[in-house]
Parts: sequence; C-alpha cells; structure tokens
Amino acid sequence: MEFYFLGTGAGIPSTERNVSALALRFLKRRSIQWLFDCGEATQQQILKTPISLSKIEKIFISHLHGDHIFGLPGIIGSRSFQGATSELVIYGPPGLEDFVTQALKVSHTYLKYPIRFVEVTKSGPLFDEDGVKVEVLELDHVMPSFAYKLVEAEKPGELLIDKLKPFAVPPGPIYQQIKKGEQIRLEDGTILNGKDFVGEPKRGRKVVIAGDTRPSEKLVEFAAGADLLIHEATFRSDLREHALQFGHSTIEATALLAKKADVKQLIMTHISSRYAGAEESLLNEANQFFTPTLIAFDQMIYKLT
Repeated sequence: MEFYFLGTGAGIPSTERNVSALALRFLKRRSIQWLFDCGEATQQQILKTPISLSKIEKIFISHLHGDHIFGLPGIIGSRSFQGATSELVIYGPPGLEDFVTQALKVSHTYLKYPIRFVEVTKSGPLFDEDGVKVEVLELDHVMPSFAYKLVEAEKPGELLIDKLKPFAVPPGPIYQQIKKGEQIRLEDGTILNGKDFVGEPKRGRKVVIAGDTRPSEKLVEFAAGADLLIHEATFRSDLREHALQFGHSTIEATALLAKKADVKQLIMTHISSRYAGAEESLLNEANQFFTPTLIAFDQMIYKLT
C-alpha cells in the first residue's frame, strides 16, 4: 500500500498545505486506487503524483465540510474528460449525492461513466471485496463524520522449503499445490500433507483513516492494533478547549489515542495553517506522548509494507 498525502491542511488552503485529500494505491491489486476526502484543488495535487483519475475506483468522504468535498465535482468531471468509462463508487454521509448531482447539473458536466453513491449513516461493515474488508465508525464532530477501517484478509503462510528437502521434492508446480495445503503423492508413493509444510498464516494489514473528530474512545477499540492510524491533529495541545469547541483533536489527544489503541504507526494530518513552518516542533510535541509518529505534509508518500 502506498499513501499519497495530497492535502494536509485544515479549513482553508495555505502556501504550504492544501486542504484534505489522501490517495491510496494498492501495489499488488492491479494498482487499484482509492481517494479519501477531496478538498479544493485535489486534482491539481494529483498531477504531481503517479495517481491516475481513471484508476480511482472508489472515493470515501468522511464528512461534508467544504475543505473535504469542494474538489469532488472537478475530479469527477476530469475523470470523464480523460476517457474513463468504469464505474466510480462514492461513499459518504447523507447530502453528498445531492451536492455532487447539483454541481454536475448546474455546470452541464456530462459523464462517460456511471457513478454509484453509497450513503454512510452509521457505524458498521461497508463491504468486503478483493481481499479487503472496509468498516465505518461514526466519530464526534460538529456534523456527521466517519472513520474508515481497511482490513486485509489473512495471507497464506510461507512454504517451508527446508522441511521439504528430506523428501527431495523438486521445485515447480508441486510447490503451489503444497502451499495450498493439498495432499500430494511422490513418485516413491510417499504421501505428504501440504499443511505440514506451510508456516502460520500472516495477519492482514489494518489501516484506519479518521475524519475530523473530537477525541473518541470508540475509536480506540476501532483502531486497536492497527498497522497505521491516520488521524487529524488540528491544534497544538495548549488549545484543548478550542479544539473541543470546534469538534477537533489536539496533538496530545491524538497521540494518547494512538497509544491506547496500540497502533504501530501514527500519522497526524489536518494541521491548522497557524503552524506554518513549525513541523519540527509539532513532531517534538507529538513524540512526548507517542512514537512512532509522523506529521504529514503535502506530497508525502508513506509505504506500508
């Protein structure tokens, strides 16, 4: 998985940070690409990356504030202008379909591909396909806002080649049969149970991408043990009351949440423009409460192996 941070600012764009947008590219799944939130000028940010509008199959919107959706009509229109014909599925809270439909209607934007809207109204499973299960959690913001969790299916364990050596099993298609756990008969009549020669299954990766929210205890359980948590940290820790008033989290609150959830990596995003040029001090502050932590910046790429 490769995560492209297209916009990491809060509320309005600045010279250093565009507003919220994050692209995900699945390297081993036909280079499938998903988009999470789509603030103003997201497609301009995409031009600086390998992300292709025609390969974006799904868009997930956390909530309907403008800094998370105002770039959506442009992305949808440009995807058609570039010749895309495959279906685009858009997930988000009630009102999203009306916003997009009216924007396209008023601007006389005609699409060469179908759009399917999936309304997100409550916590729970969203879909399970192509080896990835997606779940939703309602957060605590000033309007309906959601976190999306991606969980990969377990991967088969590794073939224990050293354990096969005493049986002189030749490399080739037979290895695949063994790795699938099938029984095989060797030329000398020996029967091997493939399950005896395969290691333990590997747990699928877990990623949580949270929209705008106050600190949420529900999110601790939702993100428990995640390989990666991407979470807003709009304000520094001294503005706790201000953050709560406007439905946001501070650096301290986000870091402590990640600690409680025992995540392997935290990336803080949705940073207020008042902290321009202060990334190093923001990171130092975050590291007081939880490591490993990164402060996202525009055009940052994070690869989850």
